[in-house]
Amino acid sequence: MNTLSIQFQTQIQPATALMALVGNTPLLFLSRIGQSLPAGVRLAAKAEWFNPGGSIKDRPAAQILQSALEAGLLEGKTLLDSSSGNMGIAYATYTAAMGIPLHLVVPANVSPARIAILRAHGVELTLSDPLNGSDGAQQIAEEMAAENPHRYYYADQYSNPSNGLAHYRTTGPEIVSQTQGGITHFVAAMGTTGTMMGTGRYLKAYNPQIQLTGVQPPAPMSGIEGVKHLATSRVPEIYDRKLVDRIAVVQTGEAHAMARRLAREEGLLVGISAGAAAHAAFELAKTLEQGTVVTIFPDSGVKYLEQPFWSEA
Repeated sequence: MNTLSIQFQTQIQPATALMALVGNTPLLFLSRIGQSLPAGVRLAAKAEWFNPGGSIKDRPAAQILQSALEAGLLEGKTLLDSSSGNMGIAYATYTAAMGIPLHLVVPANVSPARIAILRAHGVELTLSDPLNGSDGAQQIAEEMAAENPHRYYYADQYSNPSNGLAHYRTTGPEIVSQTQGGITHFVAAMGTTGTMMGTGRYLKAYNPQIQLTGVQPPAPMSGIEGVKHLATSRVPEIYDRKLVDRIAVVQTGEAHAMARRLAREEGLLVGISAGAAAHAAFELAKTLEQGTVVTIFPDSGVKYLEQPFWSEA
């Protein structure tokens, strides 16, 4: 091993303890919201804000970094990717501990709290046109990588197989274990689609009868950060529509209303995409006579408190 490689390996050691904390998040059964459901139906959610970086994106970020390090793709380079916020924060958590420079392209209209967190970690930011959404940010990142291939390692979470692999290795097995194999339905909001692709593949391999529901907004620019309207967006390369059994369309107002309910009835302050996922999971659960419906709460609501819907009745 050359001197540069030895120095690089020494740099990354502080991240080891943080990465060891990724995953094994609690599965919370929603007893108060679920009390109106049929007696044989349970509703539960994975609390992903327990990850070190505060969201489910810690899982793919850690896997992408681990795979890149093992392949020697980051030596002497800056990690580059586009993000609507949470993936960027996850990257920043671990690259800061590793001493790896990070450059993110982020739509300028993401929540101010997310921008503040990224700046606090010392991330170099390019703010893209909010009207072009996550697709526009991705395009700029691609152009930057093409223009400076020796400067950047472009992770591209939308096509990187480590995105889904992280969930296949961790999220899926955790859900099966925490439900003692009893899960019958899985519901997840879809952005990069990594959560659904990785978790869904594991669950279908475990039991092909488990039903997978992907959650989408009714239109682009919905205000539900991190969730893409796939019908009008650039479809992530990792997405396989045939894996998903059904698509649930959730209005922004429905996501807001469920987020308020979770805070006021369950004591769970969650993000807007979590509200959307919970709404879809609850509506599905109401149609069942027996079953265990599991969804994902990608992050907490702390980064969204500036939005006025929290104070509505």
